[in-house]
Amino acid sequence: MKRGSACVLSLWLALAIAPAFAAENPDVLRLNQRLQALQTDPRYAEAAAFERLQAQQAVAALAQARRKEQPDALYLAERRVEIAETAARTVLARRDLDQAERNLGELRLEVSRRDAERARAEAERLRMQMQMQAEETERLRAEADAEAQARAQAEDSLDLLAGQQAAKITAADRKEAQLARQEAELVSGQKLPASKFDNRGEVFTLGNDSFEAGLAGLSRAGQDSVSALAAYLQAVPKAKARIAGYGDAQTPGQRRAEALHSALVAAGVAKVRLRVGDGGKATRNRVAEIIVTR
Repeated sequence: MKRGSACVLSLWLALAIAPAFAAENPDVLRLNQRLQALQTDPRYAEAAAFERLQAQQAVAALAQARRKEQPDALYLAERRVEIAETAARTVLARRDLDQAERNLGELRLEVSRRDAERARAEAERLRMQMQMQAEETERLRAEADAEAQARAQAEDSLDLLAGQQAAKITAADRKEAQLARQEAELVSGQKLPASKFDNRGEVFTLGNDSFEAGLAGLSRAGQDSVSALAAYLQAVPKAKARIAGYGDAQTPGQRRAEALHSALVAAGVAKVRLRVGDGGKATRNRVAEIIVTR
């Protein structure tokens, strides 16, 4: 038999015997009533059974004690009863504490579960929000790419159109220049100097033989070129010319440019259509340039 059950059985036997002694001793009756209250209280059940048995034995010893032994027996019996009561209350308190701890653990578990659910819900909300932002960002990027592509295509089209237009204008200008050249040579009876087109316009170049040696005056060949150039400018009324003279140690370029200017004016070209400047150092094949712009 287990110790707890044996203690309970012994306690019941002690309580059954105790009334026989309690009739003659009020202290025994009082202490037995306290023990009986512990025994019959369902909250305590088998709690502190051993301590209660010891208390009942001490009460029984008090009942049987001689007169001179009774003070010590009473002190021991009261202490044993108090110990039994305290032990029973301690067991009950421990049970209540264990139950409170279990309740607290369950409460914490429930709180953790709810926190986890809220965290999952918040995480899902943030995930959806980020997904929507990513989709919106991708949509805006696609729109920006499409817009940039359309703009690039439009610019390419404009560049192509501008190039085509420029090519048409250039072709028209050169056609006009060719017709004006033919007309000028026919009218003047002289050949125009060689020319080329660059970013400045149509450039006519006069060589060293267009001026007298070491002088700014025009030679016969230079006069013939001026006659043809004047006729050319007359054939293109809207054109203007910039005269650049190139010099050497004997003759400044500015003087050669002014000589050409005077000859063209004398040939009928309006002064407002002409500008004069020093072009720098001359070479054998270039002592002056007439740059015609339309």
